[in-house]
Amino acid sequence: MSAANGDWRFDGLRALFFNGTLTRSPEPSHTDLLIGVSTSIMQKHGVEVEVIRVIDQDIATGIYPDMREHGWQSDAWPDIYRRVLDAHIVVVAGPIWLGDNSSETKKVIERLYACSSELNEAGQYAFYGKTGGCLITGNEDGIKHCAMNVLYSLQHLGFVIPPQADAGWIGEAGPGPSYGDVLSDGTRVGLDNDFTNRNVTFMTWNLMHLARMLHDAGGIPVHGNQRSEWEGGARFDFMNPEYR
Repeated sequence: MSAANGDWRFDGLRALFFNGTLTRSPEPSHTDLLIGVSTSIMQKHGVEVEVIRVIDQDIATGIYPDMREHGWQSDAWPDIYRRVLDAHIVVVAGPIWLGDNSSETKKVIERLYACSSELNEAGQYAFYGKTGGCLITGNEDGIKHCAMNVLYSLQHLGFVIPPQADAGWIGEAGPGPSYGDVLSDGTRVGLDNDFTNRNVTFMTWNLMHLARMLHDAGGIPVHGNQRSEWEGGARFDFMNPEYR
């Protein structure tokens, strides 16, 4: 995990970031700038990183793993889902709109949910053993509200959430510059905000540490959480109160 000189290495781990911006490429994204703070740390220490800007992808709306089986002409999600399965770390990032997560961020959560009933080789839910985090940008209040929604959703689907797994930046309430915007004096908004920089850094390291621990341990222990075993009759010490 770490070298004698203190250079922590996380080679072999893969991280997937979803950017829920409403801005298509190649236009700049404030959220992408904040994602870059985290990915630069990960890449420096050996993590393989991929960033998906959701709005650039032909992801269908729906509650099934492959919406082409339910009337849609095309759906990029099945391929993206395979990349989720290959990842050890998944970070859902996006902007605040009307005090809530963007429609693109919500689409990612919905499509992850569509796959939540699938199982891994051990009979656990498919996202067991993966760590999850959250990044939020905006220029009004709402970071904690948006992060609560994302992190609750991820843990409900089976992701493991480390300590302090969210970070974000917001400016003053009302219209104004967003994260990374260039002011008239040449300064870039938010990039020197110590609170944001500390939280992003802590989140990143906690994700890497926990992902390495889970990877080296072979994931979540396989007992008491296998849906396949439950459906086969196992009850893992559960007792129906009516028969006690």
